[in-house]
Amino acid sequence: MGKPINIILRFLFVQQMATVLFKNKIQFIKFFLLIAILESVVISETYAQSSGKKWNLGLGGGITQYNGDLGQGFYKIDQPYYGFASMSVSRYLGKYADVFISGSTGEAGYKSDAAGFRLKMTTASLNLRFYAVRPEAHFRPFVYGGGGVLVWDRSIWALPGDIETRNDLVLPSFGGGFSVRLNDVVNILIQESFMLSQKDDIDRTVAKYNDAFLFHTAGLTFNLGRKKDSDDDGIGDNKDLCPGTPRGVKVDAAGCPTDTDGDGIADYLDDCPQQFGLAALKGCPDTDGDGIADKDDECPLEKGLLSVKGCPDSDGDGVADKNDKCPETPKGFKVGADGCPFDRDKDGVLDDEDACPDVQGPVQYKGCPDSDGDGVPDNIDKCPTEKGIAINKGCPEMEKADLLKISQIAGSIYFESNSDKIKPVSLPQLDMLVELLKKYDSVNLTVEGHTDNSGDETYNLKLSQKRSEAVKNYLISKGIFEARILAKGYGEFKPVSDNLTPEGRAKNRRVVLKVSY
Repeated sequence: MGKPINIILRFLFVQQMATVLFKNKIQFIKFFLLIAILESVVISETYAQSSGKKWNLGLGGGITQYNGDLGQGFYKIDQPYYGFASMSVSRYLGKYADVFISGSTGEAGYKSDAAGFRLKMTTASLNLRFYAVRPEAHFRPFVYGGGGVLVWDRSIWALPGDIETRNDLVLPSFGGGFSVRLNDVVNILIQESFMLSQKDDIDRTVAKYNDAFLFHTAGLTFNLGRKKDSDDDGIGDNKDLCPGTPRGVKVDAAGCPTDTDGDGIADYLDDCPQQFGLAALKGCPDTDGDGIADKDDECPLEKGLLSVKGCPDSDGDGVADKNDKCPETPKGFKVGADGCPFDRDKDGVLDDEDACPDVQGPVQYKGCPDSDGDGVPDNIDKCPTEKGIAINKGCPEMEKADLLKISQIAGSIYFESNSDKIKPVSLPQLDMLVELLKKYDSVNLTVEGHTDNSGDETYNLKLSQKRSEAVKNYLISKGIFEARILAKGYGEFKPVSDNLTPEGRAKNRRVVLKVSY
């Protein structure tokens, strides 16, 4: 229950305390039961004397009443009031018990028409106390028992022949009462204490009953010591259900991190502490169930993809449908921010299908231009500024006379015997070949070397390769790019005549020049 109820209970307690002390036993019992019933459902958020605050100091006072051979003075209001002051020190033993030493000093006495007495009395006792409820309870009834000593002095009121002072053993010493929590340190204490002296002459009368005294006590007690709070969250370890909470984290009354939205994820770990959410999303909700927290989801009511911030993307082009002007783009096409495929040159052919994406061209040539209009697009036309034919990769046909010259030059290339050294007589022919290659600068040339079957075939193969490379190297030395010339030796393996006659072997020993584009 809240603070208003606690305040009302405390007010009632203070109002009734004097009545309990100065009327009769029946009213005391009624009041005690009333408080017990009300407090059975009231638990304070503060701590009582506990494992964190093991010591308690009590200060109080009250009224002493006598019971013995002169008469019964307990709970009587027709006797003089004899007051006392008291002090106690207790040590926590467990949730339901402590041990305490108490002492008091004041007066005691009894007055009747026949006899009476009055004396100064000091007491000390050691007691074991048992509580009915745990330390967290706001209201804690208790009983206790023990023993002690009673020191009395009647020198001020002594009669002739009196014993003026003496120490008497008190056994038993017992009683009960309750404490009411005001805060973490201060408690109100109401206690009834009974002490039975082992002597029978304190009242100057030795008869049937030993002298007994009842102490009606009211006071305050103070819990001492520092309660253990490992995580420094203000909740002692003995009540803290989460003693390892990181420092600085806001906690509830049980010492656990607060969970405002009740989703089982502590606020300090919860990215959405005001909304019930999922642990997998750090406490945030996911309304559409797409695995993306609503706070990060631009389409929280539609399942979507993380790559487009939780929105659907029907064509999978990386642009959310809500922003996609071309929502049916074929798979794999690169698109712009509007979701439409790129067409950089604006020729109507999409970049992913455009062989020339930066130059405008017709669809039939896959977006490439045909500058010379020969039907061969520029991207594969080796002669893009001259009309040619497809078989020559867009280049024009060589003149027949020039083709014939190349064939004649091939037949005029001679080498030293068993050597790859070109004979000087052949050099003018090769120079003519250089001029033709420069004239037709898009033409490539293959130089083939062949031999007859005289001698070792491996040797012949190597010799033919060296001779074709000798021709190639000469052409390069005259300014023809190496990439345009291929040298290949075949040895004796591609004869054009038989090798049985000198004439046939002579035909097989040859160089062949082939042009290509």
